[in-house]
Amino acid sequence: MTTPAWDPAQYLRHAGHRARPFADLLARIPPLPGARPRIADLGCGPGNATARLAGRWPTAHITGYDDSPEMLGAARAGHEGPTAGGGRLDFAHADVRTWTPGEPHDLIVSNATLQWVPGHADRFADWTAALVPGGVLAFQVPDNLDAPLHVLMRELAATPRWRSRLAGVLRRTDSVHTPGAYLDRLARLGCATDVWRTTYLHVLPGEDPVLDWVKGTGLRPALTALADDPEARDAFLTAYRDLLREAYPSAPYGTVLPFRRLFAVAVKEA
Repeated sequence: MTTPAWDPAQYLRHAGHRARPFADLLARIPPLPGARPRIADLGCGPGNATARLAGRWPTAHITGYDDSPEMLGAARAGHEGPTAGGGRLDFAHADVRTWTPGEPHDLIVSNATLQWVPGHADRFADWTAALVPGGVLAFQVPDNLDAPLHVLMRELAATPRWRSRLAGVLRRTDSVHTPGAYLDRLARLGCATDVWRTTYLHVLPGEDPVLDWVKGTGLRPALTALADDPEARDAFLTAYRDLLREAYPSAPYGTVLPFRRLFAVAVKEA
């Protein structure tokens, strides 16, 4: 899989729809043990979701971590600094594949990031070990690699015209585990674990909105691989757009994008 170059502006074009799963995840997190919690957000992106943590825990010291300079720049410019409740929000560069907390945490949270991290379930032991008693590990990931937007992307990338440029570029179909696999892994680490799935029916406005959506996320590796050849990039986008138009037809009220996500909240034994 190619390490994608991220575009904060493109990602934020659908910020409202993308924020809802994070709000649903936060709603299932129980009260944290510390009066001034220490919180880490792994894969913070442009920081708009990280800022929601300060609304829920206004006294917390919250650090958002990301390995994209573009995303970190947007996060720092838009959200870094003291919070209204006396806490603090800051951002730092880190590779989630190797990040280990340097101090005890009340909450480690990740929003739509772990699907990009090969072997992420193997990191759970280190992360839960760093939680204080009663601390929480919580995450949500897209769970829709069998959906048309991903299937069509992979099939197009495997055609003779594109396979030499895009072989091994896109996310693998095993980049997200089953709900049972996550529950078993976290429960064996001594956590009370809640795992669930939700399918959102996003009604998207405008022309070719599903293409616009995926250009901010799942399509980034292909766009990165073709960045040095604008003509090829545009040809790929045109072919993919035509496939998406057929798979996600527009209606008078917009285009419906069904999007399944997987959630997990694991509470360390107090």
